Amino acid sequence: MAATPLTAAATSTLESAGVTTLVGTVVNAAGLCHAKTVPVSRMSAFADPGLGASPVWHVFTVDQAGIAVGGAIGVVGDQRIRVDTDALRILGDGLAWAPGSFFDQDGTPDPFCSRGTLARIEERLAAAGLSALVGHEMEFVLVGPDGAALPSHLWAQYGLAGVLEFEGFVRDVTEAATIAGVSVEQFHPEYGANQFEISLAPKSPVAAADQLMATRILVARTARRHGLRVSLSPVPFAGSVGSGAHQHFSLRHDGVPLFSGGQGARGMRPAGEAAVAGVLAGLPEAQAVLCGSILSGLRMQPGSWSGASVCWGTENREAAVRFLRGGPGNAHGANVEVKVVDPSANPYIATAAILGLALDGIERELPLVPEVAVDPGALSAEERTNADIGLLSTDQGAVVAALAESALLRGILGDAVVDSVVAVRRYEHEHFADLTPEELAEKFRLAWSV
Repeated sequence: MAATPLTAAATSTLESAGVTTLVGTVVNAAGLCHAKTVPVSRMSAFADPGLGASPVWHVFTVDQAGIAVGGAIGVVGDQRIRVDTDALRILGDGLAWAPGSFFDQDGTPDPFCSRGTLARIEERLAAAGLSALVGHEMEFVLVGPDGAALPSHLWAQYGLAGVLEFEGFVRDVTEAATIAGVSVEQFHPEYGANQFEISLAPKSPVAAADQLMATRILVARTARRHGLRVSLSPVPFAGSVGSGAHQHFSLRHDGVPLFSGGQGARGMRPAGEAAVAGVLAGLPEAQAVLCGSILSGLRMQPGSWSGASVCWGTENREAAVRFLRGGPGNAHGANVEVKVVDPSANPYIATAAILGLALDGIERELPLVPEVAVDPGALSAEERTNADIGLLSTDQGAVVAALAESALLRGILGDAVVDSVVAVRRYEHEHFADLTPEELAEKFRLAWSV
């Protein structure tokens, strides 16, 4: 995405606001957030031509040591990370932040770039007369500086005690978000011990993913000030509640909402039904980009609200795709929540996959299967078979293979992105699949933390 050139006046404005340093970030195929910093006087250079980075940034792995090189990615070559100054946010304490995108040295967009991939999907939607809004949820668990579990004697699911126990943290996150222009819609304790969730206001796809990354940084900085750390692992502690990174989306065609005002299921218009059908049809092949890490399978269990059952239902938290009706209680209007996404996913790639599948459903006019109005786990095997309700796999090897062989996802994301995701997730499977759940949770509790 092109960045607006930083004028001397703009730099001066930032300096007058106390900004001395710009942090620019990119997110790789393994869901890891990488960064470079420059003095504020060098901000224009960070925007164009950008700062150098090796192509292997795309395939650093979650074990803090590995690089999944191969194919088009090796140790030879150099790219440029350019920050998008239009998306810049002031973090406080002299820091500003902006999301970055990868370009080749001649200025052409890099096909491995996750943010650029989502931008291309947004452009494809626009070419079809479609616009999307995306809303992210961020679930996380507070832990000690070394990743150790914190006491939870007073904790209750969604309980006031959780707010009061960490009231300084909650207050400071809210204040930091307000200063940075992050639109927090709600912030509350979750089901798991010392687990919280932040819901962010919907924005256009790239802007929404940028806002999520800004929120992760704000939460992590605030936690450090309180002597805490934030675990963004899908399963921070084996046998306990996992963390999701659910994504909501809505679509409009020439300004007309597709998920309301129609005569179809739950008031959907034909294109809205087809969009939901497209997401459902592609979930098994897209699973590796939505929840494909070595820990994701531990979360993907029926009865855990992770969306393990491949079906859709209105307000059904056990369905992989949850439909939310519009109305007085839903100011943003009818939308769809994809529950299977977890924090180990690259949010740019995950959104690109979801919206790409929705567009594919619309273009192919896919029919929508009947909704599931009950807990799919309560159905008998025969009832599940008759309703064609499958379960998402918990086998990382099978999940990665499905993506590698998917012509559909390669068409949506491009070979470069698919190959990089496959590479980092195969590395995880080959090196760590023999570890116990307890060993996995312990080893990777802070792997996706920032």
